[in-house]
Amino acid sequence: MQQDILINWSPQETRVAVVEFGAVQELHVERTLERGLVGNVYLGKVARVLPGMQSAFIDIGLERAAFLHVADLMSSVAARHTDNDKGEPAPVVPIEKQVFEGQALLVQVIKDPIGTKGARLSSQISIAGRLLVFLPQDQHIGVSQKIPFEQREALRQRLLALAEAAVQDGKTGGQTGGFILRTNGEDASDAELGEDIAYLRKTWTRIKEAAARLPPKSLLHQDLSLLQRVLRDLVSETTQTIRIDSAEQFKKLQTFGQEFTPGAVDKLQQYKGERPIFDLFNIDEEVGKALGRRVELKSGGYLIVDQTEALTTVDVNTGGFVGARNFDETIFKTNLEAAGAIARQLRLRNLGGIVIADFIDMTREDHREAVLAEFRKQLARDRVKTMVSGYSALGLVEMTRKRTRESLAHMLCEPCPVCEGKGSVKTARTVTYDILREILREARQFNPREFRVIASPDVIDVLLDEESQHLAGLSDFIGKPISLQAEGAMSQEQYDIVLM
Repeated sequence: MQQDILINWSPQETRVAVVEFGAVQELHVERTLERGLVGNVYLGKVARVLPGMQSAFIDIGLERAAFLHVADLMSSVAARHTDNDKGEPAPVVPIEKQVFEGQALLVQVIKDPIGTKGARLSSQISIAGRLLVFLPQDQHIGVSQKIPFEQREALRQRLLALAEAAVQDGKTGGQTGGFILRTNGEDASDAELGEDIAYLRKTWTRIKEAAARLPPKSLLHQDLSLLQRVLRDLVSETTQTIRIDSAEQFKKLQTFGQEFTPGAVDKLQQYKGERPIFDLFNIDEEVGKALGRRVELKSGGYLIVDQTEALTTVDVNTGGFVGARNFDETIFKTNLEAAGAIARQLRLRNLGGIVIADFIDMTREDHREAVLAEFRKQLARDRVKTMVSGYSALGLVEMTRKRTRESLAHMLCEPCPVCEGKGSVKTARTVTYDILREILREARQFNPREFRVIASPDVIDVLLDEESQHLAGLSDFIGKPISLQAEGAMSQEQYDIVLM
């Protein structure tokens, strides 16, 4: 499998497309104004200590002071892991005995500011890598709880050996610290884990050096930008090229890569073509299709993708495909093509959580197994962890895909102001009947000179044409004239009844 990575950069937005087999498989978007603070490390200054709330406000140079609770102080975290003689957790030392106003404190943002609330902080620093999370103030070696229990101890011992070997080889400058193996590091090689250990310890060294050099309220470490995460997270052995259309960002990526990911630097290229870089593989067109419900298949069949709060459903339909020798073969061919298309759509749309795939019913068991095997084969190319449980009693394929970030639709779209996210609106006739009932209701409560209906042109057309007789009958019944006014700015469901 050959992979190309295309980067379209602008001061407002960075877009990264992962292309395999000549088609875009993943799209990552980061907007400058929407980039959060979580993960950033600051040298804060204690502005105020609140003993009654067991918390402190820390000035980290933002518009509002950030919030630090005693439970998030490193000394309190350590106390929770320390047993006293009675085998009980050690008591937490009050915050007023741990920090004081004017004190410089190394802190990390764990929750972004929301509304009038400032950011929430912790003094327990953690630095995320591609495969590991580094805990420089701790000695704990752990494994993600999402990894099967029976594999955790072996992985923990392996990680412990690698961390100790790096210290003994003198590659860490005498640093120790703890590590947590992330879910996507379950199948990583020793060499990959070793590279991540070196990268994380080097990052911590830079943070400490900056803390000793810079004044309080300084940003010491910013979580990697999308551009930098491309080199850390997306590049693999199958990556052929990483092309970027900005000369300035190309040089910055080279500098970053030479220090932290030297294996990826040779794959970097500056794109100088006249066409926009995303036009090389029609990426914008593919993204537009990925925001719709219907996905066309080359055979003439199609998928219907519906994303809800609880799960995502994918329905497979034969559509206009009638090319096989018999009906069973037609269904089998459609389902085989759909298996690859569904796997691609999950990656491109970044759909996570529970996914239900409703393949067309197949009568032959060998066809069912072949489609399931193809589906698993296509999902194996996904860098995000997936798990397929097979066919349910109702013939549906149930699976899960790890949530890593917001889906493409949630990032690029918002609920429709007309249908408010329902996906449909009332027909003009339905709205017409709502209006007639509302006029009758108003006539029983008020005694105006006239009723004026203001609605969309389609609704007014129905009232003037097909429902004109009913409108005239209602006017006679209530004894009041009813006038109509079309308003083009109104949606089909909107209307006003004005009492004149």
